Amino acid sequence: MNARVLIVDDEDGIRFSLRGILEDEGYEVAEAETGEEGLKLATETPPDLIFLDIWLPGMDGLEVLDNLRTADASLPVIMISGHGNIETAVNAIKKGAYDFIEKPLSLEKVVISANKALEYYRLRRENQALRSRLTQSTTVEMTGNSASIVELRGQIGRVAPTDAWVLITGENGTGKEIAARSIHASSRRKDKPLVAVNCAAIPEELIESELFGHEKGAFTGAETAKTGKFEMAHQGTLFLDEIADMSLKTQAKILRILQEQSFERVGGHKTVKVDVRVIAATNKSLEDEIAAGRFREDLYYRLRVIPLVVPPLRQRGDDVMLLIGEFMNRMTAEHGFRPVTFAPDACSALLCYHWPGNVRELKNFVERMLIMHSGQTVTAAMLPPEYRCAGAGIMPQPCTAGPSDGMIPEGVMDFKAARTAFEARFLEAKLQEFGGNITRLAEAIGLERSYLYRKLKSYNIQTPE
Repeated sequence: MNARVLIVDDEDGIRFSLRGILEDEGYEVAEAETGEEGLKLATETPPDLIFLDIWLPGMDGLEVLDNLRTADASLPVIMISGHGNIETAVNAIKKGAYDFIEKPLSLEKVVISANKALEYYRLRRENQALRSRLTQSTTVEMTGNSASIVELRGQIGRVAPTDAWVLITGENGTGKEIAARSIHASSRRKDKPLVAVNCAAIPEELIESELFGHEKGAFTGAETAKTGKFEMAHQGTLFLDEIADMSLKTQAKILRILQEQSFERVGGHKTVKVDVRVIAATNKSLEDEIAAGRFREDLYYRLRVIPLVVPPLRQRGDDVMLLIGEFMNRMTAEHGFRPVTFAPDACSALLCYHWPGNVRELKNFVERMLIMHSGQTVTAAMLPPEYRCAGAGIMPQPCTAGPSDGMIPEGVMDFKAARTAFEARFLEAKLQEFGGNITRLAEAIGLERSYLYRKLKSYNIQTPE
């Protein structure tokens, strides 16, 4: 995608000459006759470089420069003037101008200065992106030691360095966006933008404009041109969250763009070419959506080059306590909370809980505990009522059981050993309760059948053949 250059000069001849030079170099060019108009254009469609005349009617160039630097200190601005002197040039550079060129303009000087300024801007953006990744590194990694998360991290590590498109599925709140960000952070596009779009949050009548952009006057209310998400993600990654919520009409357009890597803005006729890696995510079964006629089968297979599944929290075992510790460390550092500790009976209850809201619910739970019980040791009795139970169909008593009731052998003091002993006895009792029917038991306690079967086998619990 070509760099955008904005020319702000009140002389028609200068704008005409600069436009010709810059378009010959392959740049997209916009023009403004006054400082006020230039600021408006720079705000509506941010350019990559500005040529700015010092002597303008109304707001002069130095005042415009001050406003531009306030909005984006890294945006390169090349000042031009027909009445240049050393004092004016020095003043412009002190205010943050990248360069100063005198009229009459030299073609060679314009091209060299523009190329250097754009390279400077690119390096500044890459530096900012690097700093942002360093400060956000804790949010990119998929935290956990459970087998399902270890496997998912391995899959991400294999797919990230490629340009393969990825379809991520999983329940709400499991961390699909974190998986997408982890892929981008480990890819060769990591220094380029990651643009996220929540397809379910955009009204149907606006989604094409949001994705592809629009030209001024394209529809009622389109008073200015707008850059779309595909264009913003050029050379980077586009994350399409809740992809199943797109209409069939939009799906058809998405499919064409994915195939051709080019599109026209709404109301426009100029073809915009992009280089975008697409990661899509959904909490729905796309196979069911296809069968119901709500999702295009060809788009499904186009997106599903690499399918990844983010497991629900209820299948991640001890990751619950690990995530609680991570969220607590982060929140105490950010907000000054005093950390809480959880008594063994509270830990048992939390490990038994079904977590229908997954990791998102867990994060909210930790914040709630820090606010309500700052600095305290939380027992099972202090937990909100819903967390005192062990999920659907399971009463609180097993989760809060102690050694004296026979659920955990006498003398077991280590938490992991106690949890293992409890799990084994709990599953054995429940298997008897359901007459050995593993399918019904899995449904009742919220585990996948294959995962439950492996658990039973690991505890040497006999199952029906």
